[in-house]
Amino acid sequence: MIKIYSPENVIEAQCLKDFLEQRHIPCFIGGQYLVGAIGELPMAGLLGLYVEDMDAGLARHLISDYLNATPVL
Repeated sequence: MIKIYSPENVIEAQCLKDFLEQRHIPCFIGGQYLVGAIGELPMAGLLGLYVEDMDAGLARHLISDYLNATPVL
């Protein structure tokens, strides 16, 4: 598995994981249980979204489109 994105928080990580899995891309959130150790560990870089190597390009593209989408008002 390869890290494709570093989410800001666990909520963003879970939303993106669900988004990818709805598109049949298995995804793993790495470091989600380390966030509770803030103060003992560095605050940045704990979370990561991981996918299989063959899915990395498509997953990055989907996340980019998702994050850059214009909200519907």
